[in-house]
Amino acid sequence: MLLAACVLAVLGGAVAGWLTAGAMRGGFEQARADTRAVTAVLTEKARPQAADRPGGGNDAWATVRWRAADGTPHTARSEVPAGTPAGTRVTVWVDRHGTPTSRPPSPGQATVQAALGGLWAATAAAGAVYGGTRLVRARLDRRRMAQWAAEWEQVGARWGRQTN
Repeated sequence: MLLAACVLAVLGGAVAGWLTAGAMRGGFEQARADTRAVTAVLTEKARPQAADRPGGGNDAWATVRWRAADGTPHTARSEVPAGTPAGTRVTVWVDRHGTPTSRPPSPGQATVQAALGGLWAATAAAGAVYGGTRLVRARLDRRRMAQWAAEWEQVGARWGRQTN
């Protein structure tokens, strides 16, 4: 049983890691394909966020305006460097619908994130196999101990009568 569990943990972990890394890599490629950079103009000064707020410090949320390829004007709030004055041109990343989104990861960042995701999935799969094996072994050991205790009661009773 232990040999089968080891083989299953290694192979299952490798397959889970491979599939997860591939899926993540495909998702990042799709995000890069669906996302593009546009030049927008700040309509207000980017005020720094309070230092105690999450994400505070170097970036701020401000309203930006840009025109789509078809000439349609768009306005939205986007994260820009704090303290940037109104009228400054900034790069904003938008999805295929023109909605501002985060910058997609570079190919190098995507590779690292996919590798880490694959490693996590492989570890989780191997851990699940290990945990399942421990559970099965504990149940088998409990059953064996109960059988041994029953046999010991029969043998012990016979020995007890013979000693004086």
